[in-house]
Amino acid sequence: MTTGDIFEDKVVLITGGTGSFGHAVLRRFLKGSIGEIRIFSRDEKKQDDMRIELGDRRVKFFLGDVRNYSSIQDAMRGVDYVFHAAALKQVPSCEFYPMEAVRTNVLGTANVLEAALACGVGRVVALSTDKAVYPINAMGLSKALMEKLTIAKSRNANTTSVFCATRYGNVMASRGSVIPLFVNQIRAGRDLTVTDPNMTRFLISLDDSVDLVLFAYRHANPGDIFVQKAPACTMGVLAEAIRQIFESDATIRTIGTRHGEKLYESLISREEMVRAEDLGKFYRIPADGRDLNYDQFFTAGEKRISQAEDYTSHNTRRLDVNEVVELLSGLDFIRREVKGKAPLYAG
Repeated sequence: MTTGDIFEDKVVLITGGTGSFGHAVLRRFLKGSIGEIRIFSRDEKKQDDMRIELGDRRVKFFLGDVRNYSSIQDAMRGVDYVFHAAALKQVPSCEFYPMEAVRTNVLGTANVLEAALACGVGRVVALSTDKAVYPINAMGLSKALMEKLTIAKSRNANTTSVFCATRYGNVMASRGSVIPLFVNQIRAGRDLTVTDPNMTRFLISLDDSVDLVLFAYRHANPGDIFVQKAPACTMGVLAEAIRQIFESDATIRTIGTRHGEKLYESLISREEMVRAEDLGKFYRIPADGRDLNYDQFFTAGEKRISQAEDYTSHNTRRLDVNEVVELLSGLDFIRREVKGKAPLYAG
């Protein structure tokens, strides 16, 4: 999906814009006639690196933290659309410091939404995660509350602004994901460490994540959550595929699950599937009871929920080793690493 000129002469703000998603969005947006892109984050070094790398006057940098309302409000003035990607995402870190996850993922999102209302922003697309579905860890719980905040604000605020969310699993080769870890281990001559070889994960690329966000931007009603359909594989298959791509004889070693880690990813709960709309490549999950009154909604749910099934990395299309090799070989990160042009991954 291309952006074309849908943001022609518009001002777009990306919170957490120095991360993997921000880089992917920038590459796509700067090909069009966008007026200005504002990168809001708290890491001055990453901002400076991005400024030097891009050298594009349309990209403006705002140093601040979503935890601080005044800093996000200052960056929001004059903005047409917001893509809210700022978050604490590492499951173990959030497990040990749950209040930090709350401050960024929950209270930070509340600040973003309030500032968007105050500044008359047209649309806010908040980026969520599979871990918000049936949450068992602090990161997922905080993201589930982020979604609930977005839906509640879309329902309760007297505004023409549209607040919606997207939900996807771990992005292949993104910062902090397992693929760069495997590559780093191979290049360092170490074993490939797998927490559980039977664990499954969706396989979505950075470009796919941008497509999902743009689809939500184009088609969202207030309170919608969008999910992109994707294949999956086990961690054992993924490790073996990486080993074959790099022609490595590294041992695949099982080390046990980490704090708060799930066996599989769930992108849509069974309860949500009752009302989800199949749009072909995507699912739309409308806000609870948007088109029904309270009594009708729960009556309809009782009749259908026993027949519904959640959408997970265990029951989606499962790829074998050869299919994963083919998929990964198309990633820019893998191509660079195979050619030996990229430095060792440093996190």
